[in-house]
Amino acid sequence: MLKVGLTGGIGSGKSEVARRLAERGAVVIDADKIAREVVEPGTPGLARVVAAFGAEVLHPDGSLNREKLGSIVFADPERLATLNGIVHPLVGERVGLLQSQAAGDAIVVYDVPLLTENKLAPLYEVVVVVDAAEETRIARLAEHRGMAAEEARARIAAQATREERLAVADVVISNEGSLEELERQVSELWERLTARARA
Repeated sequence: MLKVGLTGGIGSGKSEVARRLAERGAVVIDADKIAREVVEPGTPGLARVVAAFGAEVLHPDGSLNREKLGSIVFADPERLATLNGIVHPLVGERVGLLQSQAAGDAIVVYDVPLLTENKLAPLYEVVVVVDAAEETRIARLAEHRGMAAEEARARIAAQATREERLAVADVVISNEGSLEELERQVSELWERLTARARA
């Protein structure tokens, strides 16, 4: 099994690269998606979040109000650490389960937005960074998510710098050009990964 860490800042196009790798046969494990699943209504994770932060972090339908929780934890490092202490172990368990279900010769791609921030690069045999200039990312966030430029800049500033991310990369996919150019780079990456997995 070849373990590949895939990361990139918000708006870099990392999810698009993950999707194209999945189309080629990679087993993609999406950390953000799992982090949402472990706090869905009825889960022990959501019960622990409510115990720690109160019922005001819930929508009337009982689902997690992420905006409300975010406004609490991003202003207070201790409360953020509390939330991470609840969610991260649950994500780790689910990732372990998904990994155990993958074939022995699989190429497993871990889509991890905070790979650099959480110093996770040593966990992977290959680290792939999807890179794009800040202005490109801000334009994409405005176009695809309707995000104001100030909010986009704040989100980018809260993540690792471009330099920090590139410093942990084994492979860099530059996502500044066309989708055809991205496809070419993903094809080259897939060839490298399959060759390495066979070696």
